[in-house]
Amino acid sequence: MEFGIKEIMEIIPHRQPMLLVDRVEVIEENKKAVGYKGVTYNEPFFAGHFPTEPVMPGVLIMEAMAQTTAVLLMNREEMRGKIGYYGAMNKVRFRKKVVPGTVLRMEIEILKRKGPVAVAMGKAYTDEGLAAEGEMTFMIG
Repeated sequence: MEFGIKEIMEIIPHRQPMLLVDRVEVIEENKKAVGYKGVTYNEPFFAGHFPTEPVMPGVLIMEAMAQTTAVLLMNREEMRGKIGYYGAMNKVRFRKKVVPGTVLRMEIEILKRKGPVAVAMGKAYTDEGLAAEGEMTFMIG
């Protein structure tokens, strides 16, 4: 199952400039997904981070992974209207810079889920390899 930008905006409440995922492929329902973000020079954060060497902030890479996870968790009709809030980030590592012109590929796997709490592992890749990874805990409300 694949979700484009229109379907993503029907599932999660984020809008520009905070919508950080362009497309999501659900590989295994409630378990695995792959999200994509085309990073362009026109992103608003590049004006200040850093003007002479634009680099996507690591926290926004994690946010892009969180939004991909939210689409995976919330794409079912009974979840519509609910929001996934960050509860924690653990074991986060930033390994490569994400710069304009990059297509960020985010692989998400749900590690566990109990009631309104879900824990997922996210990995973000560029053409050069693993850019960031981390474990994310979500509270769904």
